[in-house]
Amino acid sequence: MSEVKRHEVSADEDGMRLDRWFKVHFPQVTFAYLNKLTRTGQVRVGTGRVKNNHRLAKGDEIRVPPLAFDRRPADAPKEDVPPLTAKERALFASMVLHEDQDIFILNKPSGFAVQGGTKTSIHLDGLLMGLGVELGERPLLVHRLDRDTSGVIVIAKRRAVAASLGKLFASRNVKKTYWAVVKGTPDPAQGKIDVALIKARSEDGDRMRASREGEEDDEQRAITFYNTLEKSGKAASWVSLKPQTGRQHQLRAHMHHIGTPILGDNKYGGDEGLSEGIANRLHLHARRLQFPHPRGGQIDVTAPMPDHMLHTFEALGFNAERFDD
Repeated sequence: MSEVKRHEVSADEDGMRLDRWFKVHFPQVTFAYLNKLTRTGQVRVGTGRVKNNHRLAKGDEIRVPPLAFDRRPADAPKEDVPPLTAKERALFASMVLHEDQDIFILNKPSGFAVQGGTKTSIHLDGLLMGLGVELGERPLLVHRLDRDTSGVIVIAKRRAVAASLGKLFASRNVKKTYWAVVKGTPDPAQGKIDVALIKARSEDGDRMRASREGEEDDEQRAITFYNTLEKSGKAASWVSLKPQTGRQHQLRAHMHHIGTPILGDNKYGGDEGLSEGIANRLHLHARRLQFPHPRGGQIDVTAPMPDHMLHTFEALGFNAERFDD
């Protein structure tokens, strides 16, 4: 879409929620993207702002802005989805750490979006659409990483494989290890953070925070084990993080909760007062992933760190080769 469109709600859509209407008409629009569009007033019903759960009425006019996508939705006819360009193919190939007949395992760069959104025309989900033209079936994401988090991410080549791995990732049979550089020094140096989280909405994006009394119905239990590997005085520390649950922003919110936000984290205070020479980028990397392969055997993949974290390690005197999980 290159211009604002207006759609009239039909009789059989009377009473339908706005987010459901978008799922039917624009399946490529994720819930997070729609939330951003409604929060900023780009999507409106009539002349008024609405929330995603707004109930539509017959005859309502829905304002739909230009959507930032360069590919058709996942369920579009195969012939309508363009194959990967040479540039896109090279980008995807540069990320591959492991490939077999069932899965890809990638090292996602920091700053590269998993899904599309405003001003995001190139993203991992889009690459998978184009790859599906060649493979005959679109590969599917098994789990996700934040845009600014780098590291290991798993892609299933077929829906049946995605279903099998999805159940596995929902259990505790997948071992995830993240490396992060945080402000200050955790006290104690290692431990368990068992703090339920709740989403806090704001004009500049969603954040997660510790739930409070009376919010039990909306909270999500979140557990993270952490271990301090090295310290740079009292200014910064290199930590290993092992999440036991997979909540949105879990590691970022948990490290902020114990008073040591991740360096460069602009949602949780890690971007304030950075030392000279330290990049103002999120210092969180999905370092290692271990899980049973659907056909048997064990997958154990480690992703090299991004350049900005390597530079920070050098600046702070951390030795990345001293520890490997």
